Amino acid sequence: MPVKGGQAALPFINRSTSMAKPKSKPKLFLLNILLLNIIFYSSSSESSDSEILLKFRDSLSDASELDNWSTTDAPCNGSLANWRGVICVNDHIWGLRLERMGLNGELDFDVLEGMSDLKSLSVMYNNFEGPMPNVNKLTSLRSLFLANNHFTGEIPEDAFRGMWKLSKVFMGQNQFSGPIPSSLASIGKLVGVGLEDNKFTGNIPHFGGDSLVNFNVSNNHLEGEIPPTLSKLDLTSFSGNKDLCGPPLSPCETETETTETATPITPITNPPPPNNNNQPPETRVGTPSLASIIVVIIVAIVALAAIIAAGFILASRRGQRPPISLENPPPSNMHLKTCFTNPQNGQDSPTNKKLEAPKLSFVRDDRERFELPDLLKASAEILGSGCFGSSYKTALPTGPSMVVKRFKQMNNVGKEEFHEHMRRLGRLRHPNVLPLVAYYYRKEEKLLVSDFVHYGSLSIVLHGRQTEIQRKLNWPTRLNIIKGIGKGLAYLYKELPSIITAHGHLKSSNVLITDKFDPILADYGLVPIMNQENAHEFMAAYKSPEYMQLGRITRKTDVWCFGILIIELLTTKYPSIYLPNGKGSNEEDDLPSWVKSIPEKQWFDQVIDKEIEGAKKSENEIIKLLKIGLSCSEKDVEKRLDLKQVIERIDEIKENDEQDKEEDEDEEDEDDFKSTYAHSEYGDRRSSRGQSDDFVMIS
Repeated sequence: MPVKGGQAALPFINRSTSMAKPKSKPKLFLLNILLLNIIFYSSSSESSDSEILLKFRDSLSDASELDNWSTTDAPCNGSLANWRGVICVNDHIWGLRLERMGLNGELDFDVLEGMSDLKSLSVMYNNFEGPMPNVNKLTSLRSLFLANNHFTGEIPEDAFRGMWKLSKVFMGQNQFSGPIPSSLASIGKLVGVGLEDNKFTGNIPHFGGDSLVNFNVSNNHLEGEIPPTLSKLDLTSFSGNKDLCGPPLSPCETETETTETATPITPITNPPPPNNNNQPPETRVGTPSLASIIVVIIVAIVALAAIIAAGFILASRRGQRPPISLENPPPSNMHLKTCFTNPQNGQDSPTNKKLEAPKLSFVRDDRERFELPDLLKASAEILGSGCFGSSYKTALPTGPSMVVKRFKQMNNVGKEEFHEHMRRLGRLRHPNVLPLVAYYYRKEEKLLVSDFVHYGSLSIVLHGRQTEIQRKLNWPTRLNIIKGIGKGLAYLYKELPSIITAHGHLKSSNVLITDKFDPILADYGLVPIMNQENAHEFMAAYKSPEYMQLGRITRKTDVWCFGILIIELLTTKYPSIYLPNGKGSNEEDDLPSWVKSIPEKQWFDQVIDKEIEGAKKSENEIIKLLKIGLSCSEKDVEKRLDLKQVIERIDEIKENDEQDKEEDEDEEDEDDFKSTYAHSEYGDRRSSRGQSDDFVMIS
């Protein structure tokens, strides 16, 4: 029987083929045509993506950083990208990461409309300007990063219409104005929204999704009441908007508040004067008597007195209202006044003035003493904020700058237990560990006071806009930072043996950098006093594979965090697993898996940060350190290195390959652990040396 739709072609085909099996050939021919169509469609689709990206590059100004985008190479080779800034997954273009490339002009997203597989798009830290790009053409996007550019103007109300898959939108540090579009607030899957440091006006729209955990609209011109769905977020998410009110900021004033205690004034009808002279009433119409005038004056005085009394009462109430936020008044751009709710709720009554002011508890004798009121009166600058805590730099009038960190997720710990733990941390002394200076205890919240460190966190140095500082991050400097972190960790495990994870929150934002580029560990030793029901949401240790899979942390959990940090320092890629709801479930989030997806021979060109000065002379040493980072971040705890092994291997890393070769020649006859690993592929090999009691890692 002839195949439907093919009657005209089949007789011609049968004439030129064998007659032995006349029916099988047409079927085979149609199958070949079908396969050719599939191949043609796939290749044309891939070519289409290439053409789209080339058109997009041509629409940019000064796109010299994208010179390797060409028709001679496909954008993707499996999960390996041939084009800079392209993220590939299984031969598909999954995302574009065009950050810090000096790109400028206006963005035209209409060109990218045909890329149906595009899930993530970042153009942060460039010089783009003009209005908001037409992002709703990219309906498959899950993550959009436009922060740190020069975009201006109002965002259209329907700018995000139809983008139901979107979960992360970060557009801070621009010049956007007008209201926040309601089409953004209507997206139900939003996890993170960053609109800080713009010029947005009006009310904050209602964000209805229950998955939103990272939200920042600070330093805008917003007003009105904060929606109830956002009231549980940290107050620093809303700072710098002087006309915002409602939890977590101060309560909103209602219009009835100013008149609620005033005596109501009713229309007054003059009573007829007494008719003592027996005159007809009509002869006195329009001629008020002295009595009526007196009555009117008395009523007016009473009403005026009532209004004055009501104003006085309201003013007194406002003076007695306890401060709810850390800021008073609301901060301008980066500066703010801080206050801390004291046990007397800030009331100014004569009785409370006699009570003793709350005092700081000092744990060091080598620091100038100051009191809590000194901190409250000092000018302050916000350094960072999040669900875990908020940090402020305070400039004391007669002393150095200090850092105050406020914690709320510690209200389950008892007073004596907290005091004892703080005294324990206060006894720590190491050049790579930030010393605790003082602390303040309240059931609801705690303050920890420490020294201010010049360059801030390693995260800011790596991912911020401080180009001059970033240029100083050459290979010897980065190696010194890693070695210093290892020494600090070893000290913590020696001095805090009873804590299963002595640090517990190790990541780049908790490593401070001095003016000599020495690392200092911060936020350590807090696992025992954290609310356990909150710890898994905030702390780095609880992002580890063993906690995600088995619900527990071990003494090797800090090693995993250390490995992620090593990879971050060498690649300058931020581990998205530390973002809210980051689970490390795909190659974008999981740095170790991303590195392993690229052939080892291409690591230096495709993985290592190209801005590392002197990297070419130290290529072998850099790759050795990267392998150590991968060994530290091994998902199987049993295969993961312990801390002592990690430090031993890191100590063997040299500043350049020539130095390594010279030392190898001097030691080639020695049967030593060091020479063994100087030439080995680290993989999962372990040290043959015994472990001292100070470094026993129990899984």
